[in-house]
Amino acid sequence: MQSKIKFGIIGCGRIAQRHIEHIINKAELVAVCDIVEEKANDYAAKNNVRAYYHIDHLLANERSIDVIAICSPNGLHAEHTIKSLKAGYHVLCEKPLAISVSDCGKMIEAAEKANKRLFAIKQNRYNPPVMAVKNAIDQGYLGKILSVQLNCFWNRNADYYQNSWKGTMKLDGGTLYTQFSHFIDLLYWMLGDVKDIYAFMANFIHKDMIEFEDTGVVILKFYSGTLGTVNYTVNSFGKNMEGSLTLFGEKGTVKIGGQYLNELEYQNIEGYKIENLPEGNHANNYGTYVGSMSNHDKVYDNLIEVLQKNAAITTSGYEGLKTVEIIEKIYRAAGK
Repeated sequence: MQSKIKFGIIGCGRIAQRHIEHIINKAELVAVCDIVEEKANDYAAKNNVRAYYHIDHLLANERSIDVIAICSPNGLHAEHTIKSLKAGYHVLCEKPLAISVSDCGKMIEAAEKANKRLFAIKQNRYNPPVMAVKNAIDQGYLGKILSVQLNCFWNRNADYYQNSWKGTMKLDGGTLYTQFSHFIDLLYWMLGDVKDIYAFMANFIHKDMIEFEDTGVVILKFYSGTLGTVNYTVNSFGKNMEGSLTLFGEKGTVKIGGQYLNELEYQNIEGYKIENLPEGNHANNYGTYVGSMSNHDKVYDNLIEVLQKNAAITTSGYEGLKTVEIIEKIYRAAGK
């Protein structure tokens, strides 16, 4: 029987708790780290592990660890990932991989030089309706995809951004990075790379809270010829409204909807029907707000398979880079 993979966590914010749950179920947690001592101490005490307050101290003292899970703010992902890889650890990095393509490239290069694995979090790919539609596309049941509509209508109020790195250009990067990068990833996963982009953005009601847009409208042309639109906002009144993806193909139309791409709302496909979908996991609930679907367990399953059985990695650093590249292109198209 193989020994359990040992993990350390950098960053003890809300998402770290989700990682800890799966690590405890599937592997072994050894240490946690956060520059806010109270946060590190709290998670350490709850899980009977060691607490650190600087990443360098954890990396220098915990040689039994196999994988570092990066749960720090977006703008620190590159620095923390590269340090961990250079110190000889595999890395599992939260979304987005980084907030610039240049940093993503440096992270991938560091992994190659260290001969270590870099895993990216892409949990929405594991939503049952998303997986079923991706399979239908790959099997050709929809024919050529003509156009796509992505709608992301969420609520992020003042409490969400208060006393937080979220909303800052340096550590957050933009609404597409923190709120909707998983949705952009699905466009790339299903339809390939983007050739041309037009975009408009505005900050309507978060002017004193965030340093970037709260609303965006995007037009995309993919290299395949598919046309697409992305409409997103964090101004849905009072609560999250919708996260949906509609695909129009030569031989079928499908819509994945719900608040978090968790429901197959519509399908009409020539000679084919998606049936018997398993119930997905619930959305990440952070108390005062709700995030994307919680499929981190599937990410951890793949990571363990890769490291223990040399399985194929499902979400690599390269795919993390491609998502960031598309987001960067969208912001550039909007003049940001």
